[in-house]
Amino acid sequence: MSTEKEVAKCPFSAAAGVGTTSRDWWPQQLRLDLLHQHSTKSDPMSQEFDYAEAFKTLDLAMLKQDLTHLMTDSQDWWPADFGHYGGLFVRMAWHSAGTYRIGDGRGGAGRGQQRFAPLNSWPDNVNLDKARRLLWPIKQKYGKQISWSDLYILTGNVTLES
Repeated sequence: MSTEKEVAKCPFSAAAGVGTTSRDWWPQQLRLDLLHQHSTKSDPMSQEFDYAEAFKTLDLAMLKQDLTHLMTDSQDWWPADFGHYGGLFVRMAWHSAGTYRIGDGRGGAGRGQQRFAPLNSWPDNVNLDKARRLLWPIKQKYGKQISWSDLYILTGNVTLES
């Protein structure tokens, strides 16, 4: 015997399973959610965070010294070529800036996107994950005072200076 609530339900609502979505009707529809993937909603920093102010507190001379030391601190898990990571770091900075696409204005060094898919898996960026792994202790030390994108480019510059 059915209850009064079951009798009052539409008999066709569950017949098709999950129902029809707008994507079923318009499969060629553009995905507009992609336009919001870099919004403040996905930003790990709070809205009150001021990068320019945080950067002013950075001891740039010390950071450059740490980067210069890193250049010749060869690791067992990824030995430096001829005892120096310079080539790897210049390549990392070059490819970070080189991701800029003039066609749609995306990419470039400004967001440090090289560490995320799909850029991190592009064949041109092979082994740059090792460069980022080498930089990780420095990024942890300086935290929000320097962004990944600025760290990539600064590392390339310090490499050329060393």
